Amino acid sequence: MTGAEVFSTERLTVRQWEPADRDRAFDLYSRWEVARWLGREPRALEWPAEADALVQRFRDRSADPRFGVWAVEVRATGTVAGSVLLVPIPDGDGEVEIGWHFHPDSWGRGYATEAARAGLAKGFADGLAEIHAVVRPDNAPSLAVCRRLGMTPLGRTDRWYGTELEAFRITRPA
Repeated sequence: MTGAEVFSTERLTVRQWEPADRDRAFDLYSRWEVARWLGREPRALEWPAEADALVQRFRDRSADPRFGVWAVEVRATGTVAGSVLLVPIPDGDGEVEIGWHFHPDSWGRGYATEAARAGLAKGFADGLAEIHAVVRPDNAPSLAVCRRLGMTPLGRTDRWYGTELEAFRITRPA
């Protein structure tokens, strides 16, 4: 493990992205099957040097210890499987979102659900009353993660990111 640990689960260490993760970040975010679901205008990285700026952006978004875009490392192998994020939604009214981006070689292993569940616990422990998720309507695997997390579907909205998304919410347990 190279970066500072933020939280962990039985199988995963969630930590800061580090400059040394550049190659894995490029391998993850240069894949259209990952990038197609992300951001206002999805775009896969084209050049390895772009990963340097991406890792720095993730580190900058993690400056407030309550929030961040973090690397999800598999404890047994030391491989970065993907990212989990807990961040204020851009252009929102203070809403915070949970999200996940995983490399195809890590799909189907439950890592997204496991990391997101721990991210929700961190957010609630840090005082958040509710957390949202926003998913492109045809992203069936991420919609399934929201259901496994017990999130309440709120329907489609174009309120965030300038595109139509399925919105979900979960509130802090009593």
